[in-house]
Amino acid sequence: MWDYSEKVMDHYRNPRNVGTIDDADIIGEAGSLACGDSLKLFIKLDGDKIIDAKFQTFGCGSAVAASSILTEMIIGKTLEEVKKITNKDIANELGGLPAQKMHCSVMGREALEDALKNYYGEDSEEWQELDLLSEEHSHDHAGEKIICTCFNVTENQIWEAIKVNGLTTVEEVTNYTKAGGACGRCKGVIKDIIDTYLKKNKAEEKVELTPTQKILKIGKVLEQQISPQLQKDGGDIELVDIVGDVVKVKLIGVCSACKNASMTLKNFVEAELKEKVDNKIVVENVG
Repeated sequence: MWDYSEKVMDHYRNPRNVGTIDDADIIGEAGSLACGDSLKLFIKLDGDKIIDAKFQTFGCGSAVAASSILTEMIIGKTLEEVKKITNKDIANELGGLPAQKMHCSVMGREALEDALKNYYGEDSEEWQELDLLSEEHSHDHAGEKIICTCFNVTENQIWEAIKVNGLTTVEEVTNYTKAGGACGRCKGVIKDIIDTYLKKNKAEEKVELTPTQKILKIGKVLEQQISPQLQKDGGDIELVDIVGDVVKVKLIGVCSACKNASMTLKNFVEAELKEKVDNKIVVENVG
């Protein structure tokens, strides 16, 4: 039996914003009944602001909870703000999801992305900017080649799941996308995609970053990797400033990784940034 957070159970038992919007300004869809999970997202706008959102979903309790929390996350926000929502944000808002259910948060993100694509138009400048929001988007993998025919998962969906969530194994990809979860014939191809992505990342890490690229990468590592680790133990981190190789942060609490390694919280953050961004980085805690 999977361990669900109280928030997941609450949104499953008492889902918010279920239904349709007859005069919706945007509709987005993800998944399919043939694959076991589907989501249809309805959005009503006042100018650029989302004033209402409803959903219809077919799937497990996690799919219902992820869809429900997504509507709460986007109501009251502008389209520019919701562009930045990732599947990790959806899962985090629910207090986490079991690894085997992360594909439900991915479906939520894909439905939102489909809605935005339908609103802006696939050839619009706004959509092209959205399509590039994920760091270093690879146009070589932007096609719609189906990798997993059992669940109709494309190469691009697998690539994006690997990139956004830092996946490194076929099992993780299956948890996030369902690909490889039925007959298993596509697992070899999934492994090849993972290896290609890791090789690409390794090659790019050898290229010296510009100051702007370094700042963006530091922010991404802090937000997507370090902060979630600290939040598990009630801590957190806030980026204050970046001056050259000096990263100034406010640190809150402790983390189990620090305790296990017998290192201070500052040293933990510094070690992570040195490994993932630049070995010259020095962290200062100004909190």
